[in-house]
Amino acid sequence: MADSIPFRTTDRVDRPKRTLGSRQLAAMLPDPAGARPVYRHLAQAISALILDGRIALHARLPAERELAAALNTSRPTITAAYDLLRQSGYARSRQGSGTWTALPEGRTPTGVARVLAPRDTAIDLARAAAALPEQVLVDALGHVAPRLAEHTHGPGYYPFGLPDLRAVIAERFTQRGLATVPEQILVTSGAQHALTLVLGLLSTPGDRIMVENPSYPNALDAMRRARLRTVSVPVSDTGWDIEIIESTLREVVPQLAYLIPDFHNPTGLLMPEQERARSLRAAQRTGTWLVIDETLADLALDVPAPPPFASHATPSGAGQVITIGSMSKTYWGGLRIGWLRAPSRLVTELAAQRIATDLGGSVLDQLLALDLLARAVELLPPRLERMREQRTALAAALAEDIPQWTWQSPPGGLSLWVDLGEPIASALAERSLDYGVRIEGGAYFATDPGIFEQRLRIPYTTPPDTLREAVHRMATALADGLPLPSTNRQPHWVA
Repeated sequence: MADSIPFRTTDRVDRPKRTLGSRQLAAMLPDPAGARPVYRHLAQAISALILDGRIALHARLPAERELAAALNTSRPTITAAYDLLRQSGYARSRQGSGTWTALPEGRTPTGVARVLAPRDTAIDLARAAAALPEQVLVDALGHVAPRLAEHTHGPGYYPFGLPDLRAVIAERFTQRGLATVPEQILVTSGAQHALTLVLGLLSTPGDRIMVENPSYPNALDAMRRARLRTVSVPVSDTGWDIEIIESTLREVVPQLAYLIPDFHNPTGLLMPEQERARSLRAAQRTGTWLVIDETLADLALDVPAPPPFASHATPSGAGQVITIGSMSKTYWGGLRIGWLRAPSRLVTELAAQRIATDLGGSVLDQLLALDLLARAVELLPPRLERMREQRTALAAALAEDIPQWTWQSPPGGLSLWVDLGEPIASALAERSLDYGVRIEGGAYFATDPGIFEQRLRIPYTTPPDTLREAVHRMATALADGLPLPSTNRQPHWVA
């Protein structure tokens, strides 16, 4: 018998699974001109993109000669950058396989780190999600315990979701102005799960998807991992440019479009009704699937809660709209319950796709969601009032400690989209961690690289005293000085 060869996980995992083009990588990197030494500057930029998930793990990096040409630099510079990436653990090479991306031992990807609990000394402003009052959960658990016991007599698999929960979610849509039946509802393990299912069924690698810029980072990550080509439309301080949306749909004809019209994350803006109708008509003309994220729709602070986006669709266009919702922002992120509303046939196809990775969500979580939704009239008003108080406290603290920053008070949602007046957001976010505050710079929300460095998303999801202390710490970090980027340096774009 031949000697057995020990199996090493790296033999299977550390093989390049895709290739990163030289132009694609060059477009993601800042211009190396003026940076010294250039190779170190490039290696740091690539490693940051790997940590942030913008460059996938186990992706083959471009050949040195090709990347050197794309960046208009020398091949020895790229060779030195790749050497440094290998030394630091961000790249590996094998004869005949080239060089591919990796993760150093002990390093946590940024996307994972962002949802982990912060260090004991840190105030967490990186996550726009509120805590759930303990007594609310205790009461809900008491209510659902008998019903959970009843479900133990069956297998517990509900790929479409608990029938009672599907019915309640459908009724909520109907009450908000969009007639819905349970067969049009699929209960998922959060809104992100719903989006991932939709991308997996309705798109293939290389398809175009229209997205807002800025947008929700986790959704952008899901699109990158599905290897979709994003086409961005701007969301400015004045809102959406509907003519750009219409022309993008007409000229690009994307397979999908992902929009957050209700208290948009991160800007907090609310899309006007007439713009919703025009977007729907434009998508209908091009046959584009509209994926509407309503995760924040119930968090209306200064205006009435908006009706569902799909309620503006004509009967012929209603079948192209998929609406995503979740319990995470309104109630608690630890309750992994989301849903999507779509044509019943599509719901069946999505449930069939779900089976391959997830036979069904937690019965306990779904029963808890049922109880909380049944008590929405009781639970939501005090929660919204608390958000208003926290928003006021955050705005007052910013005006007092950092008066040079500006923002617009959003009519709903969970955060302020603050203009710092200079491109220091990433540097400030890094320095603030040393002062006990974890926060995200605006570039994290960008669809396209190299923008929103003058922005911070600051959630008002923590108590007023905590928000005031966080602002004071950021003001101290700012006063102590930050390394400012060169005013000459521009993002490196290659068509």
